[in-house]
Amino acid sequence: MGKTIRIGLGSLMVAAGVIFFILPGSILFLLGGLLMLSYDVPRARNWLKVCQNNMATGARKLDRYILNRKLR
Repeated sequence: MGKTIRIGLGSLMVAAGVIFFILPGSILFLLGGLLMLSYDVPRARNWLKVCQNNMATGARKLDRYILNRKLR
């Protein structure tokens, strides 16, 4: 029963994150849904790693941009 609820809720959160992608904070729904799905669906685990790597890369680029802007 728990696995079914986890997959259903994870799918709903992923769908909400994709549908409301234009709104701030929707990435949290997407990541939360992928996290819930990653327990039971191996493919979701791969997508979660991809999203985490892309977010880390984006954060590093933003940090570098802000640091360069302050140094000018």
